[in-house]
Amino acid sequence: MATVELRFSALPEHVRTARLVAAAVARRAGVDEAVLDEVRLAVGEACSRAVGLHQSGGLSSPVRVALIEDDKKFAIEVGDDAAVAGETGGTAVGGAADGAEDESDMGLAVISGLVDDVEVLSDDHGGLIRMTWPTAPAPLFS
Repeated sequence: MATVELRFSALPEHVRTARLVAAAVARRAGVDEAVLDEVRLAVGEACSRAVGLHQSGGLSSPVRVALIEDDKKFAIEVGDDAAVAGETGGTAVGGAADGAEDESDMGLAVISGLVDDVEVLSDDHGGLIRMTWPTAPAPLFS
C-alpha cells in the first residue's frame, strides 16, 4: 500500500494544488480516466470545506490530505482540526459556526453526489472525510 501525504495552510489558493496532486496520484493508481474529474471535484469540495472550517474556527494548523493506493481501491482522506464539542465518533459533519455550517453541509452533499463510497467522521480532535474509488488491475507489462 502506497501513501502520499499532503499538508497545506488553510488558504483557498492551496485547494487547487491538492486537486492536481490527487488527480495525478489517482491516475497512477489506476482510477478510471472517466472518473478523474469526479476525483478532482470531490477533493476540491473536501479541501474547501476543511479550509472553511479552519478559517471560521481561527485555526492555524494545516489541512491534511492522504492519498492511499491499495490493491483494488484508491482512497483519499481529508482531515481538519475543527473539533466538535460534545460529539465523538459516528458520522457527524465536523465543527462549524452557524454561518459556515450550511456551507459545510452543502459541500458534503456535493461530495456524496460525486463519490459512491464516502465516510464522514468527527471527534473532539477534528473531522475526516474518507472517499474511495475502485482501481483497474495493473497491466502485466508496461
